[in-house]
Amino acid sequence: MKVEKKANTTIIKENEGDFTAFLMKLTHEFKSFETQNLIVDVSNLKGLSVKEINGFLPLSKLHKKAKKSFVIVADDVDFNKVSEKLSVVPTRIEAHDIIEMEEIERDLGF
Repeated sequence: MKVEKKANTTIIKENEGDFTAFLMKLTHEFKSFETQNLIVDVSNLKGLSVKEINGFLPLSKLHKKAKKSFVIVADDVDFNKVSEKLSVVPTRIEAHDIIEMEEIERDLGF
């Protein structure tokens, strides 16, 4: 797991090829990231199932409850089948765009 911080956003990249271990480690260390907007990059994992992506739902709910963004970068998944409660995009640029839009919405009180 590679962690990179930029301003109010933390990018967490899976780099070991084991989705289950990554999700467990992210869940375990979640408290240390809860004050930042998160981009979780699993784009290097090919063939992720919708069920695996939906495994991020509990973390996403906690994060959004704390008024922070939680965006997943995955380019090899059927975006139409992923839970609507998750923000899943194919690139990091789009992830940053989502966070920027959500920050504006929060500033406006939505």
